[in-house]
Amino acid sequence: MDKLRKIFTMDSLIVPLVAILLGLLVGAVVMLIGGYNPLVAYGALIKRVVGNPYDFGETIRQITPLIFTGLAVAFAFRSGMFNIGADGQVLIGMTTATAVSLSLSGLPSAILVPLAVIAGGIAGGLWAAIAGYLKAKRGINEVITTIMLNWTALYLSNYVIRNFFLLKGQNRSEDIEASASMTFLFGMFNNARIHWGTVIALLAAVFFFVYLWKTKQGYEMRSVGLNPNAAEYAGMNVGRNVVKAMFISGVFAGLAGTFEVLGVFHYQSVYAASPGYGFDGIAVALLGMNHPFGVVLGAILYGVLTYGSAGMSFAAKVPPELIKIVLGSIIFFIAAQGIVRLVLKPFFLKRKKEKVL
Repeated sequence: MDKLRKIFTMDSLIVPLVAILLGLLVGAVVMLIGGYNPLVAYGALIKRVVGNPYDFGETIRQITPLIFTGLAVAFAFRSGMFNIGADGQVLIGMTTATAVSLSLSGLPSAILVPLAVIAGGIAGGLWAAIAGYLKAKRGINEVITTIMLNWTALYLSNYVIRNFFLLKGQNRSEDIEASASMTFLFGMFNNARIHWGTVIALLAAVFFFVYLWKTKQGYEMRSVGLNPNAAEYAGMNVGRNVVKAMFISGVFAGLAGTFEVLGVFHYQSVYAASPGYGFDGIAVALLGMNHPFGVVLGAILYGVLTYGSAGMSFAAKVPPELIKIVLGSIIFFIAAQGIVRLVLKPFFLKRKKEKVL
C-alpha cells in the first residue's frame, strides 16, 4: 500500500488524466442512452476545434479568460480562501477598462491600451480586496461577501455604462477604437479574435507559480492558508496576507474582463445577468487541482469542450448541454479522487506482482 501511495505521488498526472477519461466515458454512455453516436459526436467536437484556422483561433480566444479566472480562484484557494466573486471582479475590470478607453480615447494606442489594462487589473484586485479586508478586520466569511459583491458589481457596471458610455439606441457601450491593437496573428487565423491577453495569461500562470512557491511572500501566504494561527504565532501578519492574496486573485479576474472587452468585443454590453466567467473559473481551478500549470491545462480542456460542443450540435445533432454532463463528470472524478484510485488500484497491484515475479 505504501508503494501504491508513492506511485500516485510520483505520477500525479495519472489521476486527472483518468478522471478526464472517465468523464468522457460517462458522456458517451449518456449519448448512447439518448440514441446518439458518441464516436461521431466526439469526432465532430474535435473537427470543430481544429478543422480550420478560424475555429482554432476562436478556441484559443475562448480559453484565455478561463485561464485568468481559473488562476484567480486557485490563487485564493492556495492562500486559504474561496473567491466566489471572480465574476464580479471580471465585470469591474471590464467596466474600468471600458471607462478608461472611452474617456481617454484621444491618447495614442501605445499609451491608452497598457493604461486600460493596468487600470482594469487593479480595479478587479481592489474589488476583491474588499472581501479580504472584511475577513481580515471583521472576520466576515469571504464566500458571503464575494457572492454579494458579484451582484453589486453587476448593477454598478450596468449603471456606469447606461449613464456615461451608452451607445444611443443600443444596450451596450460605444465602440472602443484603441482595442484593435490588442489583436495579433490576425491573418494567420482567418481573422479570429486572438489577442495579447493569451500571452499575458500564460505569463500570469508563471507569475503565480514563482510568487507562491519561490518567494518569501508566497511562503507566508501559503502558511496563512494552511494554518493562520501557526502563521500568526510565527510572526506573520495574517490580515495583511489575506488582503494581499485576495487583491492578487482579483487582479487575475480583472484582467480576464479587461481583455474580453479590449481584445474580443471592443465594447461592453449591459448585462441582464452575470456573464459567468468567474463561475467557469471555479470549474477550471478544480480541473487544474489549484495548480497554475494545471489551471492552464484545465482551461484548455474546458475551452475545447465548450467551443467544440457547437460542432456536436450541428454535425452529430447532439444537444450542447451534454458537454456540461461531460465537464461535470470530469470535475466529479477529480474531486472524488478516491474513486479514481480505486479504479486504478488493480493495475498498479498487477504491476507490483509482475515486478516481484
